[in-house]
Amino acid sequence: MKTATTLLALVVLGVVGAAAAGGYWLGTRSTVAAHEAAAATAPAPAPQRKLLYYRNPMGLADTSPTPKKDPMGMDYIAVYEGEDKDAGGPAAANQIRISTDKIQKLGVRTEAASARLVGKTVRAAGRIDPDERRMYAISPKFEGYVERLYVNVTGQPVGKGQPLFEVYSPELVSAQREYLIAMQGMQAMKDAAPEAQGGMKQLAESSLARLRNWDLAPEQLAGLVKTGEATRTITFRSPVSGLVTEKKAIQGMRFMPGEALYQVTDLSSVWVVADVFEQDIGLVKTGAKAKVLINAYPNQVFEGRITYVYPTMKAETRTVAVRIELANPGQLLKPAMFAQVELPVGGKAPVLTVPDSAVIDSGTRKIVLVQVQEGRFEPREVELGARGESYVQVLKGVREGEQVVVAANFLIDAESNLKAAVGGLGGHAGHGSAAAGSGPAASGATSLAPPVVGHKAEGSVDSIDPKTGTVSLNHGPVATLKWPAMTMEFKAANAGLLQGLRPGQAVAFEFVERQPGEYVVTSIAAQPRAPTVDPGATGAVPNSGTGKSSHSGH
Repeated sequence: MKTATTLLALVVLGVVGAAAAGGYWLGTRSTVAAHEAAAATAPAPAPQRKLLYYRNPMGLADTSPTPKKDPMGMDYIAVYEGEDKDAGGPAAANQIRISTDKIQKLGVRTEAASARLVGKTVRAAGRIDPDERRMYAISPKFEGYVERLYVNVTGQPVGKGQPLFEVYSPELVSAQREYLIAMQGMQAMKDAAPEAQGGMKQLAESSLARLRNWDLAPEQLAGLVKTGEATRTITFRSPVSGLVTEKKAIQGMRFMPGEALYQVTDLSSVWVVADVFEQDIGLVKTGAKAKVLINAYPNQVFEGRITYVYPTMKAETRTVAVRIELANPGQLLKPAMFAQVELPVGGKAPVLTVPDSAVIDSGTRKIVLVQVQEGRFEPREVELGARGESYVQVLKGVREGEQVVVAANFLIDAESNLKAAVGGLGGHAGHGSAAAGSGPAASGATSLAPPVVGHKAEGSVDSIDPKTGTVSLNHGPVATLKWPAMTMEFKAANAGLLQGLRPGQAVAFEFVERQPGEYVVTSIAAQPRAPTVDPGATGAVPNSGTGKSSHSGH
């Protein structure tokens, strides 16, 4: 009996031991499986990115294998393997990338570089002058007296050969008598020696030449020979058809040899003398066409040609006179009238051009922003040639058909400068960065803050000036610039941003720095209520070149 009981106890102990051993094994296995599952679901550590090179912060095609600074003291921006691939390879390291919504806010517009004639119109002020080659003075070559006036008013039109005035001169009468005596002597000495006839003939010819030199008309000389009697007076006639532009003769007056008694001007053709500025004179060529506009005839355009460019310059006005000849059949153009002259100039063959608004001129170089893809822009340094009214010739830097930015390019340039500035500060967070203590950054993962392309703030409208395109905003602190609350004047990127705004309205807005000290609002929207602005906040006020800022800290 004892033996059976002992055996039963041993069997029970064996079963219990086996069960305990199996439970231990199962428990250990489940723990290992749980750890393996946890290890499989745990996030992998962030891989270390490979640094490729450092690019120019201003977007220029300049890279460096080591950290360095540009001539303005800004740090070159690090480019990692992933970023280089997204940008399209090392060749695209100098490109500027802007989001589509930002492009719409900035109002970016592009236009293709194309071949066209580069022409412009040189405009100058001018005046109507008579043609100096068509002006005639009537001046007797002997002393005498004005016996009678046939034309007695200035401005009277006269025809060619029309009598102007009649004069009496004792010298003229004596010269006629000498000629008649010489002619009578020749008749009387027909049978005389040849020497005597020759001497008398020379006397007659010299007397006749004297009368001709005194401008006696051929018909007057013929009448003298025919009648054989000296005339007491001689009539002076107009040499051309025109207007009497000057009259000094008075009936009964005495005149001296060479004294101008009348001036007759033919105004069928006139001159326009235009004063062209020094910088444009190199474009003006002799023989080119010109358009002349007269205030008295606003609906008429007179056309002529450039016949002469004067060789001297007026030092007072820095202008060179240019002469244009105009036909004046109806004599609408009067001497001394003012005229506006348009001289079309330019090349004769098409050349590659871009709109002049596409060029950003820094003073030392000229940059054009080329859109290589949607939201991606590449700055190109260009060489420019001739300039037209709205376009400029491109000699180097842009190919035909490439899209260039023609509107808001200065804002893109400003935003790229902001990106470079933030990148050079070494990891300061901007708009859109992860909040501290959350996300991967809180777990120790390394991440780069996205570059700041604009600054955001909230406040209220203080005043609006549509004429200058500015708005004064009483805004709260701006974290990205470390500004305190203040009232400051901003420039609007376009006039449409100011529509609908009113003083006291609560707004949220975004702005960029177009150039040092000049801040431009790129978007603005009304808010339900005005944010609270701390009037006691203090801080540094930016040295704004465009806006005026004030706050209670100063």
